[in-house]
Amino acid sequence: MKKVITTVALLLLTANIAVVAQRPPKAPEGMKWEIVSELTDEFDDWDGKKWTKSLWNYGVPVQMCVGNSGVTDGKLWIKATLDKDAERWFKTSRVMSKKRIKFPMYTECSMRTAHISAFNTFWMNNGNSHERDEIDMCENNSKPSIKEQENERPYMLCSQYFVVVDGDTERAHGNFDNRNLSADNPLRGVKWNEEFQRIGVWWIDANNIQFYLNGEPAGKVASKRNFTRELNIIWDLWTFDKPWTGGIAIKNDLLDDEINTMYVDWIYTYRLVPE
Repeated sequence: MKKVITTVALLLLTANIAVVAQRPPKAPEGMKWEIVSELTDEFDDWDGKKWTKSLWNYGVPVQMCVGNSGVTDGKLWIKATLDKDAERWFKTSRVMSKKRIKFPMYTECSMRTAHISAFNTFWMNNGNSHERDEIDMCENNSKPSIKEQENERPYMLCSQYFVVVDGDTERAHGNFDNRNLSADNPLRGVKWNEEFQRIGVWWIDANNIQFYLNGEPAGKVASKRNFTRELNIIWDLWTFDKPWTGGIAIKNDLLDDEINTMYVDWIYTYRLVPE
């Protein structure tokens, strides 16, 4: 049976589940949240009107491929596989929204990471390395190949922003360790590959961004430059041989279908409108 999105389901707490239901923060006085249907999906099937597979590459060894992402059994998935004879041996994919959105808005997804040394991401972007606005809600590596990072990255919501003007970059981090969630939060200290984590962002205005994790505020940033662009929502899975990523993926891990795939259960997106 298809999952049905209703206003009541979005705004009320759901009984008998471990975590409160997805919902945006309290709206400012005189405003209300309105769902953005083009950026909301329960992933009962692939909706080509909402999503596209954007295949521009990161650096070696990443190779973006159409066939490494899709929707199955109510989940969006992105899978890393091995092309052992290629320079770009890390075959993967990227899913990007067709619609763009600007502040004031809130978006939240439920995501479980692949258990490989790679960045499992949920982010927003518009532009290029020389001119762009970017908000990274999540970059998580649950199995860093750099051993010294094993006690940190599996629990870390790595969040940040970039405002790049004429090649000059302004950025700041708003990272959050899920071991710092409240004591009664059932996902406190749970590694990102073990359970679905709820990742949200309230893009408040041209300068202020509040991140959320499993229903709780989880890091915030304030830019000096104004955000000016509407942004696409993006998920992807990639690896790179640098300490800031947690290290390069282990090739044999890409052969294990039990660990080589990230999943997104749903996404809800809202904008603020006058009451």
